[in-house]
Amino acid sequence: MRRAVSSGALPALLAGVLLLGGCASTADSDGYYTVKRGDTLYSIGRDFDQNPGNLRAWNKLRNPDDLEVGQRILVRPPAGVVARTGAGQSSRPAASSTATRKPAARAAAKPAPKDQDDDDAPAPADAKLDWMWPTQGKSAPSADSYKKGIDIAGSDGQSVVAAAAGKVTYAGHGIRGYGNMVIIKHTPQLLSVYAHNKSITVKEGQMVTRGQQIATMGNSDTNKVKLYFEIRRNGKPVNVMALLPAR
Repeated sequence: MRRAVSSGALPALLAGVLLLGGCASTADSDGYYTVKRGDTLYSIGRDFDQNPGNLRAWNKLRNPDDLEVGQRILVRPPAGVVARTGAGQSSRPAASSTATRKPAARAAAKPAPKDQDDDDAPAPADAKLDWMWPTQGKSAPSADSYKKGIDIAGSDGQSVVAAAAGKVTYAGHGIRGYGNMVIIKHTPQLLSVYAHNKSITVKEGQMVTRGQQIATMGNSDTNKVKLYFEIRRNGKPVNVMALLPAR
């Protein structure tokens, strides 16, 4: 399950705000943390004050979405390596081998009904949100095989809006392959992703309403002007066409 860090894969930060947290944990004497149920690369990085990109590079992860319970993740720099900052990490010294993981104040999530295991099928709770298209333009499945959402073609500077009301949990350019990206959390289970923007007009932690502008369309980290849009439920992508209104 390993490939070069430069390959495109949606980082686990897309699921980090949704899943279970645990009590305080520590890295072992070698600087490794053992993955528990509900952990994501982003939540581990945030709890140990490490950039998710650092964790991905140090552990040579092919797809950071595929962390497994019981897997050992290096959470401090290997010898001779300086940790880089960005994408949610402050410019503080790298975590030591005895670093304590900060308790995560997240509510325990109830197990999803069995029929929600189908990533393409919308769950009943999804339909309760009043979804709208995030921008105008022709849509098609993403041309990038590792991306599970849709590309919406448009013009440079075109308005990008929140597809539903929620809270901005990520706004930045820290993930290679996605450019200027915004992530909005709508419910404890649902979030939406908006990538390749020209500019971002919201900040992390900001509450946004349905239809509020959050960015302008561009071609950051891609070869043409477009918006990459995705909806995730419990960290897994769903069929956005089943949720967005017909047009």
